[in-house]
Amino acid sequence: MTKTEKKLRHYITKAIADYKLLDKGDKVMLCLSGGKDSFGLLKVLHGLIEDKTYDIDLHVYTLDQSQPGWDDSQLRKYLDDLGVSYEIETKNTYGVVIDKVPEGKTYCSLCSRLRRGNIYRYAKEHKMDKIILGHHRDDLIQSLLMSILYQGQIKSMPPKFITQDGENTVIRPMVLVQEGDLIEFAKEENFPIIPCNLCGSQENLKRKKVKKLIQDLALENPKVPSNILNSLSNVLPSHLMDKSLFDIDATTK
Repeated sequence: MTKTEKKLRHYITKAIADYKLLDKGDKVMLCLSGGKDSFGLLKVLHGLIEDKTYDIDLHVYTLDQSQPGWDDSQLRKYLDDLGVSYEIETKNTYGVVIDKVPEGKTYCSLCSRLRRGNIYRYAKEHKMDKIILGHHRDDLIQSLLMSILYQGQIKSMPPKFITQDGENTVIRPMVLVQEGDLIEFAKEENFPIIPCNLCGSQENLKRKKVKKLIQDLALENPKVPSNILNSLSNVLPSHLMDKSLFDIDATTK
């Protein structure tokens, strides 16, 4: 086991313990997009199941969105060799996105909604206890700043939440994992990564701008990313302006 994998194991098991993400006997569905993050999570979690750290029933789900150039042959071989239960489901969400989104606009919002809808549907149909997503620390801090800057809300990606209809529980075991470690792990493992041609063709995505902003700030202060992450668990409602979070009358003389 490499030093990188040991590091990933440490932070993944810590998040699972801290936020009580898994229970014995859980039937879980890991969403494998074909990117480095979900591949890294799958490899580590599969190893933790193999060495009896977790007693759970793991199923891998991949959504083929019918994007041009999609080739999952190497993905299938990897999953077969790993020996995990999996399904690759084909839904033409790509065609819907191209049809509905005006030229010049970004596809991400509609694309992610359609993907999320299919994930939730599949999980309910197969009676999954939990849905596992591969978002990492950097996704969380970028999402927080994006919500503040573009939506006027303080919110991000929680380690665990229940969907609005109460039907699905979603967990993110990599909330403490740095993207750099996942990049290194992907190189070490030579994962058969499938690029997203749809997203990669749009250079002016808000997330890319926010990511660069954080990187620039980190050049001056390397603690910036970890400070942003820590702020998500160090909230002072009395120092904000949301009247639903504290008694405004109690502060009035």
